Amino acid sequence: MTHEHDPRARSRATSTGLLRRIRAYGRLIRFSHTVFALPFALASVALAWPRYPVTLRSLVWILVAMVGARSAAMGFNRLADRRFDALNPRTQAWELPQGKVKVREAVLLTLLASALFVFAASQLNPLCFALSPLALAVIFFYSLTKRFTWTSHLFLGLALSLAPMGAWLAVGGTPNSLGDIAPPLFLGAAVLFWLAGFDTIYALQDFDFDRSARLRSIPVRFGVRGALYLSSAFHCLTILFLLLVGLTARLGPIYWFGTAAVALVLLWEHRLVKPDDLSRVNKAFFDLNAYVSVGYFLATLADRLWAG
Repeated sequence: MTHEHDPRARSRATSTGLLRRIRAYGRLIRFSHTVFALPFALASVALAWPRYPVTLRSLVWILVAMVGARSAAMGFNRLADRRFDALNPRTQAWELPQGKVKVREAVLLTLLASALFVFAASQLNPLCFALSPLALAVIFFYSLTKRFTWTSHLFLGLALSLAPMGAWLAVGGTPNSLGDIAPPLFLGAAVLFWLAGFDTIYALQDFDFDRSARLRSIPVRFGVRGALYLSSAFHCLTILFLLLVGLTARLGPIYWFGTAAVALVLLWEHRLVKPDDLSRVNKAFFDLNAYVSVGYFLATLADRLWAG
């Protein structure tokens, strides 16, 4: 009996094809990179928890909003950069340049993810719903910045910094004063410079291509050595703002230990990448920064639980 007349074979083929499509969509939006933003959003929830009730319902919708926002951002980024990705040797094998995901599919995925984010925001509170279009505008705008400014890494950091600030507003609602939201504002600033720092390192891989394609970046503007200096400065600012989070939120010794550990991991990251040796950029980019985000969340949560 051929596959055409075997229902089980057809079912297996359909399932295999569906899984292949799902994996292609997951690679398109780099779903695994959610580990960068999500822990900081959850850390912000932990910071807000003593003052504001955190329900299972709000936590679920925060997670849904995070997945929707990040998927929409990555989908838009891949669409905006598809011409450059097709020319860049590092990205030529990605899903859109290879046709593994069609442009219309990426557009639909981006629209659906955007709608999911806005809907999730509407389930949290009116303030989050009102701010959701602005948040989408910020995260989409980043994808265009490398065409006209070398500060594009900071715009990417700004986009990611919305995660902890949005998570706090999701559980706290409209703040009464600026002092009420000092911890998430400082955490957002820490995330901004953390992301800008390691994205600057990541951009070293595309130094030659970006220069030839007339794309703007810190490495193109300041050279490899200058980019590494600026990345280090950004990460020093990250630690400074994490310290301010601890002070304004009146956190305890577990938090301070966690922040010290984050500083050591960032120091390790900068020791891995040298101007004359960029072979370990990917390890510095993914592995160590995953340790930073997850470790920071666990330390913040543990401190809150310890304090009762």
